[in-house]
Amino acid sequence: MSAPKLRGVLSPVLTPFDADLSPSVPRFVRHCRWLLDQGVGLSVFGTNSEANSLTLHEKRGLLDALLAHGIPPDRLMPGTGACALGDTIELTRHAVAAGCAGVLMLPPFFYKGISDEGLFRSFARVIDAVADERLRIYLYHIPPVSQVGISLALIERLLKAYPRAVAGIKDSSGDWNNTAALLREFQPGGFDVFAGTETVLLPTLRGGGAGCITATGNVNPAPIVHLYEHWRDADADDRQKALNETRAVFQALPMIAAMKATIARQTGDVGWAAVRPPLVEIEPVQRAALAAGLDACGFHMPNASALAA
Repeated sequence: MSAPKLRGVLSPVLTPFDADLSPSVPRFVRHCRWLLDQGVGLSVFGTNSEANSLTLHEKRGLLDALLAHGIPPDRLMPGTGACALGDTIELTRHAVAAGCAGVLMLPPFFYKGISDEGLFRSFARVIDAVADERLRIYLYHIPPVSQVGISLALIERLLKAYPRAVAGIKDSSGDWNNTAALLREFQPGGFDVFAGTETVLLPTLRGGGAGCITATGNVNPAPIVHLYEHWRDADADDRQKALNETRAVFQALPMIAAMKATIARQTGDVGWAAVRPPLVEIEPVQRAALAAGLDACGFHMPNASALAA
């Protein structure tokens, strides 16, 4: 049996590191539990997870640690896309065997100017190699970072060839016209469209979308979940505006380092601030500006003590 379809708010879970820059499993498990308590699903190994700075072995180990600590697999959408086809197949197969509700799959992104034919062959080879009816792929469209996009024509072809396996998309294009086209063309047929940021959560839901998979779900989950659950309420536009204001504070700085610095501040656990090179921590003056901006927004992380070591 396949896991229930994922909907709502998910977050690409930040990956905490120990002093030697190995993944900090205890912090990671605590953070995932905290997010679940806030109503947020777990898209581990996403962009803001520093996933492309993690080895395949590290990703498998972290996923296994979550499962061993009782994290329900039906709330998990691990990122499994990699440049190497074999790595994508291995991690996808592992996630499906573990019972994960879906996988978030980047296209192979090192080579640029790739044709739709090449991308179709890549996704098709993964689906055929995994060969499991439980597989549910959520395509990851983030051309500002990957420089390799997923076109509407490619989605249409994949849905015709693999209507059960290709379940949806995270649209991190930053182009609302693209999100609107996805909602119009594919959402009515059951292909779930997730916004790549909470800044367009409300229009996505009004267009029939499934929710959002958003970086700042790591630190600001409750207000984002509240909008998802109450998007038909009269104050929904005001709540969307407030979300956007908080997001803007984080986006003014390198977001991964800023979110980690915020968790370090909120918990008192300075180890949370660590990032893996080539990323670097934000400077003290940036930390002060970040704290001031968040304080001005009335930002807080409920029960943040649950994240502390």
